[in-house]
Amino acid sequence: MAIPGFVDLQVNGYKGVDFSSPSLSEDEILYAADALIRAGTLFFLPTIITSSVEVYRRNLALLRRVVENTYLRDHIPGVHLEGPFISPEEGYRGVHREEWIRVPSVDFLHQLTEASGNFIRLLTMAAEQPGAEEVCRYAVSKGIVVSLGHQHPLRSHIDALARAGASCLTHLGNAIPQMIHRYENALWPALINDALMAMVVADGFHVSKELLEIIIRIKGVDKVIVTSDVSPVGGMPPGTYHLLGIESVLEENGRLHCPQTNSLAGSSFTMLQCANFLLSCSFVSPEEVEKMTFYNPLRLLGISPQTLLQNKPLVSFRDNQFIPL
Repeated sequence: MAIPGFVDLQVNGYKGVDFSSPSLSEDEILYAADALIRAGTLFFLPTIITSSVEVYRRNLALLRRVVENTYLRDHIPGVHLEGPFISPEEGYRGVHREEWIRVPSVDFLHQLTEASGNFIRLLTMAAEQPGAEEVCRYAVSKGIVVSLGHQHPLRSHIDALARAGASCLTHLGNAIPQMIHRYENALWPALINDALMAMVVADGFHVSKELLEIIIRIKGVDKVIVTSDVSPVGGMPPGTYHLLGIESVLEENGRLHCPQTNSLAGSSFTMLQCANFLLSCSFVSPEEVEKMTFYNPLRLLGISPQTLLQNKPLVSFRDNQFIPL
């Protein structure tokens, strides 16, 4: 195998640790990161979902401090903010709490950037919200990659944000209602905009094999990024858990769902598991999986792969599957 491990741009937590928790501690960050690295994820962005002002300020500063003062500086280049500038509509906001969603604001993003010590590396926002273009331009000017997601846009909104500097789509195919308009929906304009790379959750549950293949065919392998979007339940045994105050069930096969709403409650897969699921689909080669799980996410962040290729390998490839070392 030509890569030392995987790059994951969306890690909500792992092994019971939630990066959006108001009680997140330094020990928990180190514990989750160590477990994730041992599972084959070499480089990743801890993700804070739509949260209160207090959690944003506390956790952004805490994550930066822990990374700067430990070995994690070689594994974590920054934080992914998934929200708060997303759609408040049911179905589009997903599990994000409506009361914490905000209209896009340069001033608020500046506050978060200051609180993080310029540690925000990726921002997920909705294209159709008022003020989105201004916030997008500001974010890009500060070196923050803007990705579009949790949104209900028209094609004009998608195209406008791409012109403003947005360069990616967050978990394309997810954060939309079960039933959508056959023509006017968030999928088609996102798929056909060539300026936008597409992040996909390749766990076999978030999108079907057919949709996964469609996204890869339309965007092309060079413009697709696999992400785990792993939840704090990732790495835990099957059972019942409480996520964001919602009872969720993790099944033996890795499917994490909420029985009350009959919807997914996040992902339990690591990048290693996502990579092996992709290989099982048979429509991509091992070399293409390496592109989508290592080279492409680094290119989105503007990081040279040479900085990581010298690392001690975390995974090997044999018998047509990736195996942790």
